Amino acid sequence: MKKTTSEGPETTVADVLVAELAAWGIDLFFGIPGASSLPLVDAVRKNQNARYIVVRHEQTAAMAASAYNKFTGRIAVCLTIAGPGATNLATGLYDAKEDRASVLSLNGQVKTQYAGPGGIQEIDQDAFFRPITVFNNTVADPVTAVKLLTRALRYAVVARGVAQLSLPNDIQAAPLESAYCERETCLPSVSAAPTDEAVRAAAEVIDAASRPVILAGFGAMHAAGAVLDLATKIQAPIVTTFRAKGILPDDNEWVAGVHGELGTPHALTLVLKSDLVIACGASFSDLTGIPQGKRAVQIDIDPLQLGKHPLAAGVFGDCAIVLPRIAGQVRAREDRGERQWLADKKREWFDRLDREADPEAVPVRPPYIMKVLSDRLPEDAVISLDVGDNQWWFGRNFRMKRQRFAMSGYLGTMGFGLPGAIAAKLAYPEKTVICITGDGGFAMVMADFATAVKYDLPIVVVVLNNHELAMIREEQREAGYPPYGVDLTNPDFAAFARASGGAGIRVTRPQDLPRAVEEALKMNKPVVVDVETDPERFR
Repeated sequence: MKKTTSEGPETTVADVLVAELAAWGIDLFFGIPGASSLPLVDAVRKNQNARYIVVRHEQTAAMAASAYNKFTGRIAVCLTIAGPGATNLATGLYDAKEDRASVLSLNGQVKTQYAGPGGIQEIDQDAFFRPITVFNNTVADPVTAVKLLTRALRYAVVARGVAQLSLPNDIQAAPLESAYCERETCLPSVSAAPTDEAVRAAAEVIDAASRPVILAGFGAMHAAGAVLDLATKIQAPIVTTFRAKGILPDDNEWVAGVHGELGTPHALTLVLKSDLVIACGASFSDLTGIPQGKRAVQIDIDPLQLGKHPLAAGVFGDCAIVLPRIAGQVRAREDRGERQWLADKKREWFDRLDREADPEAVPVRPPYIMKVLSDRLPEDAVISLDVGDNQWWFGRNFRMKRQRFAMSGYLGTMGFGLPGAIAAKLAYPEKTVICITGDGGFAMVMADFATAVKYDLPIVVVVLNNHELAMIREEQREAGYPPYGVDLTNPDFAAFARASGGAGIRVTRPQDLPRAVEEALKMNKPVVVDVETDPERFR
């Protein structure tokens, strides 16, 4: 029985840590309870400002926490047990690491007296998490718990990554007086302003260019207005990375679309003909495909990203701060017909996408699915995108209005879509939330559709069901290998959704798809729209 004082039940380390997190506005926990985390889980239960979303697999917990930060910029917590609970987090936490998402992982650990070889569910969690984290520690003394927690949060925010604390069960349950705890200051956010010299140098390079192009990356998503202001002043078209698709609506007069393998032909033309790329929060990944010899001005909040591409000028700072200062110094330019050229090319491209969206083809063609979704999703919808062929078609054929989306970027892990949608609905309960996924990605995490049902999270999961790992088959074809190991035997995903307590709609004919999507959007419950889909990219 817990000891009591004259003032009531004695507070524990777990109670204090959860209260500290709530005080910093961190109130969302994803995970699965177990023996080594019971005091922490009970502290969440007792704290009216905290919410524990119990998932069916810890991978979902970590992916949801990563997605939550990508969508909101805020931190969510993974709360799991020692051993297998911790190891199951690895894929989702690696996604956060690679995409620079801030996540806090609190992991139970066996009691200190049992630590070492032979302890049930005991592993060396410090060693296990070391490659994944920007901060990694085990609380060995109750008096250090709060200091380590606030330090972990600071590292997660400043270094934009995963911070991990392991807490032995007996440490969690130990008494602790919050008032006497040593703390460090947790910063809610970090920004960086450029030097005057860096801004001036960038402005001079831009003024000297005759055909500049702006490359907007994920790091500029919060600076859309500043990107557009610069583009308007210097009459420069905007191309984006895949992750920055939707930074501005696709119909904006300056937006040329995504650059790269699945990008628009006019985005490629603009970059090839340009004499300067102004990269805003873009990391020059191989999939973005900016030619190595192209001169560039690069703006990034991570100084280690600067110089990844040979630079004419590099500016360390937050795009939202840097871009207005550059725009204030560069010369304004007259319209030389760039907008009209871009408008004509975009019209040709959109006409082509419309022709690809065959409303008669059976099985349903992915371009038609993307057209139906583009036409019917609300302008403020939030989209969680999985990895696979569905992602390829979304990047190429979906027309963004003012929606926002998130995906697994650098790690490119299948199974991200559903956890991301759960996180999005928790973050934005008033908005329409869509998961666009394939049968392969959805099947990896489909048990957590029941989590959406349990917590009454009305999300719409659109499954492009082509009965194979279509992207991998395409990769085999491109590499000269015959298809092998890519066929899938699927359940009836719509029936599964109904059996889980949600709704399920199966679509086999293209003429039924618009009504199915409209019906799903009106439902006040989680729903799967299972679309029988053609695996062929082009015929």
